[in-house]
Amino acid sequence: MNTFGRLFKISIYGESHGACVGVVIDGCPPGIELHRDDFNTDLARRKSGAKGTTPRIEGDHPMIMSGVFNNFTTGAPINIMFENTNTRSGDYSEFKDVPRPGHADFVANAKYKGYEDYRGGGHFSARLTLGLVATGVVAKKIIQPITITASLVEAGGTTDVEKAIDQAIAENDSIGGIIECTSTNMPVGLGEPYFDSVEALLSHIIFSIPATRGIEFGSGFAAASMRGSEHNDAIVSTTGKTKTNHAGGINGGITNGNDIVFRVAIKPTSSIAKNQQTMNFKTGEIGDFVVKGRHDVCVALRAPVIVEAATAIVLADLQLTNR
Repeated sequence: MNTFGRLFKISIYGESHGACVGVVIDGCPPGIELHRDDFNTDLARRKSGAKGTTPRIEGDHPMIMSGVFNNFTTGAPINIMFENTNTRSGDYSEFKDVPRPGHADFVANAKYKGYEDYRGGGHFSARLTLGLVATGVVAKKIIQPITITASLVEAGGTTDVEKAIDQAIAENDSIGGIIECTSTNMPVGLGEPYFDSVEALLSHIIFSIPATRGIEFGSGFAAASMRGSEHNDAIVSTTGKTKTNHAGGINGGITNGNDIVFRVAIKPTSSIAKNQQTMNFKTGEIGDFVVKGRHDVCVALRAPVIVEAATAIVLADLQLTNR
């Protein structure tokens, strides 16, 4: 559904062109200092406006509706809301009859029997990742001194991201990318085998980020072509530090004290300015189709901070469980 977590539990809500989007955080410990300005840096990293991102610019001002008093968390549920103020819903009016290739238009209409909010992708929109980023700000405070850093290391199949963006813009097309995320200062012992292993929980929430197509930990898929003598990480200290980190900081689903390292594959943006073919469900015919509206050339540009937030959410929940 729309809820994730065991003790540190979040529920996201809203639609892309509805009145607002937001998140309810339940299980946050009391006494954590939290100011509205604390959200600015991470929210700014998610914002559009740079080359290759959507021209839709929203204020993204967090309104803390509950759970914080005198700039400290109270232990009650925290409700953080963001208003939607820059919408052009008319761009989406035809998508009920002519679903966009690569989007959730068709499956949403079938599942919700035509009652779904189709404007801007509705509840399926990446607009809802605002709630993840906001929660990540809180979660990062809980997990200190763990630090999480994610960056876009490849776009369009090359490390020259700017060149790939320029080429996609010139061709009225879109590109995907690869994000690498590293968590440092990790303790030993977070994670619960089997179904709540660190990899399982991270994969679960990472695949909740729209456009995610794959995730690999440590050496990832390259491990399939390695020998055991290559892949095994030799332990070189009593703290569990290893000479290499092919396991990505996780053994048996439990953190081993080394950095957690994983990479996420983000697909090309489905909405492109190029002519495409799709089914018109009103006429029953396949025809030409050009997506209207404002869209990212590369959604991966704005995804690193979302990946960081999702990672922090999992680690906060595991840390509270471990206590």
